[in-house]
Amino acid sequence: MYRAKLSGQEYISNFFLPFGGKLSADNRWVKLSKLIPWDFIEKEYLKHFKARDGQAAKNARIAFGALYIKTKCGYSDYETREQIMENPYLQYFLGFEGYTDEPPFDASMMTYFRKRISNDFIQSVMDQVIQVEKENQEKADNADKKDDSSNSDDKQGGGSSNDSLSNNDANPQSEHHFEAQPTHKGKLLLDATCTPADIHFPTDVWLLDTSREVLEQIIDILYPQVRDKYTVKPRTYRENAHSDYMKITKQRRKSKKAVRRAIRRQLGYVERDLGHIKGLIANGADLSVLGKVLHRKLLVIGEIYRQQKHIFDNHIHKVDHRIVSISQPHVRPIKRGKAAAETEFGAKVAISLVDGDAFVDKTGWDNFNEEECLEQAIQSYFRRYGYYPECVIGDRIYNNRGNRAYCKQLGIRISGPRLGRPKADETSADKRQAYEDSCIRNAVEGEFGVGKRKYGLDRIMAKLRETSEAVIGMHFLVMNMERRLRLLFALIFKWLLGSLGRVKFAA
Repeated sequence: MYRAKLSGQEYISNFFLPFGGKLSADNRWVKLSKLIPWDFIEKEYLKHFKARDGQAAKNARIAFGALYIKTKCGYSDYETREQIMENPYLQYFLGFEGYTDEPPFDASMMTYFRKRISNDFIQSVMDQVIQVEKENQEKADNADKKDDSSNSDDKQGGGSSNDSLSNNDANPQSEHHFEAQPTHKGKLLLDATCTPADIHFPTDVWLLDTSREVLEQIIDILYPQVRDKYTVKPRTYRENAHSDYMKITKQRRKSKKAVRRAIRRQLGYVERDLGHIKGLIANGADLSVLGKVLHRKLLVIGEIYRQQKHIFDNHIHKVDHRIVSISQPHVRPIKRGKAAAETEFGAKVAISLVDGDAFVDKTGWDNFNEEECLEQAIQSYFRRYGYYPECVIGDRIYNNRGNRAYCKQLGIRISGPRLGRPKADETSADKRQAYEDSCIRNAVEGEFGVGKRKYGLDRIMAKLRETSEAVIGMHFLVMNMERRLRLLFALIFKWLLGSLGRVKFAA
């Protein structure tokens, strides 16, 4: 059951502090609470609840705000709850009416928050922030035009209303005629990166040995159910298998022949254990005693064995949808070709950057070509701002024939050289334009650097597929909102400097 709470933001003066005093309006959490569209989040969050009975769930502001705090500060789930208990500003950010030292929720609830607040949910919140800013800017522009209009009318003075009307009709460029909306404006920056998951670096021998250990655990659980049908417990040779694994692991330099021999042995151990489990099930063992986690791992190990057997028999090193982690079977190897890590294991994310705001266009666990995201990024740009970008800036992978034809059709310039043999008549203006585009594109790389060095995009700690995607989307939302906070503080600082300058000049 869920009870919606569309109460709006509480005033700071109404926030109860048992130890006296009041909250500062200049605090970052107070300012941030005014930038986030809480009512919109509440309405979207309500769609996840259909049952009207049962225990009331935590409201959307607590769920969304807790994930924001965790992502921004880099806390664990438990530490997030403790910090909220100790900090009145965090409690105000979550919509509390007053300070309380009681825990707002159990730390395990953070997993359910991540499941309900998906990546699409987070992107819709960012779109709403853009829409609100756009409406506020239009209101401000209209107010300025009205002020300019009233000032010009006051200066004319004494003129009749008919005269002023006739003058406005005669002059179509007067202030009463609004300018047409631009069809192309701004720059759209595109790029993709990999967000590594928190998994052990996978090797074939390690993956098979780990699978063997899980299968032995499953055999130990299933065997007592059918003990009367077996004279002896099925042999697993676990000590010999572990010894074989340690022999290859401790070798500093492993030859291909030694690695292949170790893989063959581990495949034999895994095949034997899978056969024992099938026999136990045939004799009446019930898989329900394993629980969801072990049952899921058993299914994953069956697929791992099939893939590894196919690779071993065919002397290849590649297979479609290759599993590299038993606990996170959705993680895939992503070839990046970077100097530090040629292959990374995690989700590949394609983003678009507009005026410092990053939007997630696509999140995929299988490797994909980011050039296919260009049309989607352009249409999302038009949906958010109401016009197309003047130019699209990305690396050379976006500069194919299909994307160039699509951008030409919409009147958008795409960065990069013309396809085919380089022209001999290339002008200095073309070279200067290419250099400027490469400089502008550095902003995307900087966004990735900030996200991975400061906000934790270099290691996603969530374990499930949907929760990992939610964590990735929340990281980019936090970076966008933190940028707004910096701009807000910069405007305040600039206003203070201007005030001090006027006071000094008056003295």
